[in-house]
Amino acid sequence: MKRALIISLALLGAWFFLDMTGLYFGDVYLVTRSYAEDWIFLLAYAICLLSFFLFEKVGKYVLDAWLFLWFMTQFFFHWLFTFNGRGAEKIEYFSGSIKLIEIQNVYIPDLYHIVLHILILLSLVLLNIYIFQSRKKRVAK
Repeated sequence: MKRALIISLALLGAWFFLDMTGLYFGDVYLVTRSYAEDWIFLLAYAICLLSFFLFEKVGKYVLDAWLFLWFMTQFFFHWLFTFNGRGAEKIEYFSGSIKLIEIQNVYIPDLYHIVLHILILLSLVLLNIYIFQSRKKRVAK
């Protein structure tokens, strides 16, 4: 289980790092270079990862809290606009991004953000399974 968790955390880190560099394909992009806005998220993720690897007993809870807060932030800044129909500015802002689904006048997160959200959620679920299994092993001893 820990191996799957580490792989998901590494994939999440690598995917999110694209946000620091940007990835462009001619006139469209997977993600723009947004380090000026998002460097704090990368720093927080790195600190939480370090706490997990260096001080696992406490670090797993620090990482768990961060992943939950990060997912909720992403939900409120992306998916909430899809559900409440107020995404006109988002549609314009992400007009050059690669999209899986495009519906006129409805904001749906682009490919980069959908994958980011899946990776955050996957890491969060795997970490909670790991935490649960760790507690079970501790209680069984």
